[in-house]
Amino acid sequence: MMHFISFMIALSLAGFHTSADYLAGDIEKPAAETETAKTDTEVGTEKEAEKETEAGSKDYQNDPLYPYIAQQNKLVEKDGVQYITNPENILVLANKEYSLQSSYSPPDLVRPNVTFSFGDAQVEKAQMRKEAGTQLEAMFAAAKQDNLTLYAVSGYRSYQRQQEVFSAEVDAKGESKAKEAVAVPGTSEHQTGLAMDISSRDQGFNLTEAFGETPEGQWLQKNAHKYGFILRYMKGKEAVTQYQYESWHYRYVGKDAATIIYENDWTLEEFFQHVRALQKKIDGGMAK
Repeated sequence: MMHFISFMIALSLAGFHTSADYLAGDIEKPAAETETAKTDTEVGTEKEAEKETEAGSKDYQNDPLYPYIAQQNKLVEKDGVQYITNPENILVLANKEYSLQSSYSPPDLVRPNVTFSFGDAQVEKAQMRKEAGTQLEAMFAAAKQDNLTLYAVSGYRSYQRQQEVFSAEVDAKGESKAKEAVAVPGTSEHQTGLAMDISSRDQGFNLTEAFGETPEGQWLQKNAHKYGFILRYMKGKEAVTQYQYESWHYRYVGKDAATIIYENDWTLEEFFQHVRALQKKIDGGMAK
């Protein structure tokens, strides 16, 4: 009987292993148990990564520039020229790098109810896109309340009319100088229907740098963003815009974007540089 009991105890001990045995590596854990442990770890890591990505995404969405990622130019290249395919975007960036198609004309042009330097003449340049025109009216009315009268000089300009203006400038000053002052056809903001040249009576309704020093010009610089407009070609930013300072040229971009641009002292080009930088951060975070 004693021999039988001893045999049973020995058999039980032979099948029992301590945690020390596992840690020492003398005995391997069952394969199923090991795989389960690894899977749990991986799942935990993935969940943490998902939380970080979600948190990072929410942080980016709180960035004031985030909504404008979707409002960047959409482009197609043809014969070495980058053509804009979403020209009706209120924040369209038409400049020496990005061109509008020669056939493009805004579908919602209206004549704003403001004072024009040429009176009631029914001409192409009296027009703007509807949203921009509505805000131009509000801006002119606000200036009037401050005893200042603004005069709209030139708004929408077709591709064909821009060709005429550019050719005249080339004839007068030569092509190199002309490109510093007048947009090559297709690259003019006036073709977007979102820009208006503005002057005052004491400037003879002319478009002069001196307008920026007048009470009207100063008022616009301080208040235009409240109505969605920006001074498009700023003094000291010629290397960025690639145009001379134009104290008279105001461009509609919407109130929110205009406020961001105004508060940061940016050009429209710089605004989109920061938008692209944010997009790269987001794309980089998603790739991790």
